[in-house]
Amino acid sequence: MQFFKRTLECGNVSEELVGKEVCVNGWVNSRRDHGGVIFIDLRDRSGILQLVFNPENLNDMINEAHKLRLEYVVSAKGILEKRVPEMVNPKMPTGEYEIKITEFSILSSSKALPFQLDDAEKVSEDIRLKYRYLDLRRPRLQNMFKLRHEVVLEIRNHLAEHGFLEIETPLLSKSTPEGARDFLVPSRMEEGHFYALPQSPQIYKQLLMVAGMERYFQIARCFRDEDLSADRQPEFTQLDMEMSFVDEEDVFNICESMMQKLLKKFLGTELTFPLKRYSYAEIFDQYGSDKPDMRFDLKINDITTAFESTTLTFLKSTIDKGGKLGALCVKDKKFSRSELDGWVNKVTKEYGAKGMIYVRFNEDKSHSGSISKYLPDNFFDLAQACVPGLTTNDTLFIIAGDYNTAWSLLGKLRVELGQTLELIDTSKQSMFWVTDFPMFEWDEETKRWYSVHHPFTAPTQGWENVEPKDMKARGYDLIWNGYELGGGSIRIHDATMQEKIFEILGISKEEAREKFGFLLDAQQFGYPPEGGIAFGVDRIIMILANTPSIRDVVAFPKTQKGSCLMMETPSTVDDEQLKELNLKVIKS
Repeated sequence: MQFFKRTLECGNVSEELVGKEVCVNGWVNSRRDHGGVIFIDLRDRSGILQLVFNPENLNDMINEAHKLRLEYVVSAKGILEKRVPEMVNPKMPTGEYEIKITEFSILSSSKALPFQLDDAEKVSEDIRLKYRYLDLRRPRLQNMFKLRHEVVLEIRNHLAEHGFLEIETPLLSKSTPEGARDFLVPSRMEEGHFYALPQSPQIYKQLLMVAGMERYFQIARCFRDEDLSADRQPEFTQLDMEMSFVDEEDVFNICESMMQKLLKKFLGTELTFPLKRYSYAEIFDQYGSDKPDMRFDLKINDITTAFESTTLTFLKSTIDKGGKLGALCVKDKKFSRSELDGWVNKVTKEYGAKGMIYVRFNEDKSHSGSISKYLPDNFFDLAQACVPGLTTNDTLFIIAGDYNTAWSLLGKLRVELGQTLELIDTSKQSMFWVTDFPMFEWDEETKRWYSVHHPFTAPTQGWENVEPKDMKARGYDLIWNGYELGGGSIRIHDATMQEKIFEILGISKEEAREKFGFLLDAQQFGYPPEGGIAFGVDRIIMILANTPSIRDVVAFPKTQKGSCLMMETPSTVDDEQLKELNLKVIKS
């Protein structure tokens, strides 16, 4: 079989090539036989171009052309011509041109595909993931990976312009406490010892600051053994950054200038910079989430005072215990009884809430709903005092409980209502910073404090004089359209402060030495003030590509159960391999 060296990519035809001999290579995208003349749409990564196989030009080779089928790989030579006006295909970018083929070769045949590429969206995702190499032939997905390449290139160039060095850090590292569950790698040479795949290069980038690198970044592969979702994979790509001699404003400025470039280049959108900053307490109180989508106006209202005189035991006991009642007000929407019951079922069965109350108001300020008969006649006026802008055409969704739990449930419900009722203005971009996170969170089961971010995050000024529950961290998250795009913090560079934070976390000096001895040692040799941030590259691409699933922008993704249907992983290994690693599988 003859292979013609490509001189033209299918999607890159131009006027100056008309009348010249060109060579193309690609896959048969479609085939039409018109009375002996065969028309092939040939596809390569750049696009699609029509080839004309005419018996007058090919003689005996026309019989070979009749063998062409979908997804055959073809190498062809011919003359590029312009189509006659009535034959121009306006639906194809190259629709003005075609190649009159003079020679060609079938480089590879293809069996019937397990699914047609044009109908791939109608095929189950499991089938597409099993044959991912076929799924990736689709122009939609190929365009996403072209976008991914261009975005990463733009990021690299931007950071290089600002004095950053790209430095790689190890993938075989040390298991440390906090964060998600590690993926462990057994050591063959040291029996009973394990490496951990990095959840992030956190420790290494801090040590690079000790090393005097001052500005570091890395497009890093990271691994977390945690439950998966549409926007989360067990292995993912992270833009990791760290800077010496900076404060929060320096980090914000670098990140904002980078995001400004990305939005302008890839979305044609210009946001107002500097971005708005909100405290965690403020954002959670209004939206029940630390990453709210602000493209729609549906805030949580504290409606506790409207129920101060309630006789309902479960509500009264909640209030007496210091709990609260929060309400979402859906405006100008008349829900049916079945719709309202459906929302109650969702909140109780899917979210795990103990219950939800709904109240519908009528034109005369009367009300109906799940507990309407227990509400006073003037409940509309009581509710209106708590819910600004409440009208008689509105419906309240109310959840009671301790503040954090009730507001978190309402935050989830808010997102679902926004999507289902099409409240989200998808033409807008919403990007902002969340700051002043709690430094610690208390775990009632283990009776100890845990870091909200990680144990190397610095507390805000005056931390020595407040209780752990009131301490705030010098941490920050960048939120984009309801997604946490990236998060980071100013780090602890003082050994005394680090020791005190470990003490609050219940990490003994012995454990600290075992887990973080290298970092504690580094703090004794001139440790600069520093801070950094990490962005989810996959998530950035997902939002720029306007696709709902992160699996679309990962070349070979895992399912929600963490398996690769194409490679059939995870898989078993033979006993000899286990023996080399001094391991034995014990099934539970």
